[in-house]
Formats: sequence, C-alpha cells, structure tokens
Amino acid sequence: MVEALRWIKENSLALAFLVMFLVALGGQAVAGLLDFNDLQVAEGAEPVSFLEYVISSSFAVDVAENWQSEYLQFFLFIVFTVWLVQKGSPESKKPEDAGAESDEKQQVGPYAGPDAPRWAKVRGPRLWLFSNSLGLVMGTIFLLSWLAQSVAGQAAYNAERLGDLRDPVAWGAYVTSPEFWNRSLQNWQSELLAVLSMAVLSIYLRQRGSPESKPVGAPHSATNVEG
Repeated sequence: MVEALRWIKENSLALAFLVMFLVALGGQAVAGLLDFNDLQVAEGAEPVSFLEYVISSSFAVDVAENWQSEYLQFFLFIVFTVWLVQKGSPESKKPEDAGAESDEKQQVGPYAGPDAPRWAKVRGPRLWLFSNSLGLVMGTIFLLSWLAQSVAGQAAYNAERLGDLRDPVAWGAYVTSPEFWNRSLQNWQSELLAVLSMAVLSIYLRQRGSPESKPVGAPHSATNVEG
C-alpha cells in the first residue's frame, strides 16, 4: 500500500493529466454526438449511436486536428530552443549556451555517469538517435496525426459533399483545399500564440513553487532559472 501511494505521488503529474485527458475526450465525444445528432435530425436523417459516432470520420477529424497542432507546438519548441533563446525566460537557455552543447555538459560518451542511459555511453548512430529522440518522436506523432486528420477530414468532407449532391474529392485535392488549411491553421496559430505567451510572460510574471516559473525574487533578466 505504501509503495503504491509513493508510486502515485511520484507520477502524480502524468496521472492527473491522463485522467483530465480521458475526461475531456469523453466529454468531447458526448457533446459531439449530441451536436451531430441535432444536425442529423434537422436534415431529416436518423440519429447515430455513441459507438457509430466515435468511430466516424467526423469525430476522428476533430480529435486528430487538435492532436497534430499540439504535437507541432512541442516539436517546434523542443527543436527551436536548441538554437534560439529568449533572455529572461525560464523556458530558454542562456544566450551563451545556444547550440547542441559539449559532450561534457550533455554527459555523453566518456562523460556519462554510471547511471546514465546505455545509449548515452556509446558513439555513432545510436548516440545521435538517442540525443534527438524526443524531437524525433514528437515530430513523428505530429506527422501521423496530420496524416490521420487529412484522411478522416477527406472522408467527412466528402460525406458533406455527397449530401449536397456534389462529387467527392481526392486526397490530394482535399489537403490543398481551403477547408483543410482553415482547420489546420486555426489550431496552429493558437498553439504558437500560447508558446509565445509562455516564453515572454514568464520573464516578468511568477508562479511560486512552479518549475515553469523563475523564483519569485529572481531578476527579470535571469534566464534559464527555475523555481
């Protein structure tokens, strides 16, 4: 029991966000079903069941378009902060530390400690892959989510066109259409604004006890300092 409670405490951040994610996803499914069926009835069609809705292209495209924008945000932030800096922000490295940094500072190869991950102690492709694994995985998830959005979006878009007695469009035509880019860009701009706000507002504002904030008494110019 004690071990279980300790495990929960040590992983409480991930667990809290996992629970909130599942609740939000479930809420989106229920609200989306009600909205979808309301439109179905208004158009003289039969309502669909919950299962039919959550496996539909309409639900899939709404989920995928949000996922791809979130992972795009994190991918860009992870990669850009290797080289780009913001003086005074805890989300940025110090200007003099811009770049991939030395092996000694990154604790790889001969500088790796006894508890370092195994691939941090080797050289060659494995070290490069592990050194860039976070960005690679985030970028891959973004691309897969983008692909899922494009496929589900095409199906949902064609369903609407067929309902209006218009011809369906091919995948290539859909991903170059205003419909697709309107869906994508309205999410991208909000995510990029959120990152910009966090990077700049954290220069001057504080949240006591948060590692995403500088200590309350830290100077505004202090960079890469966490509370």
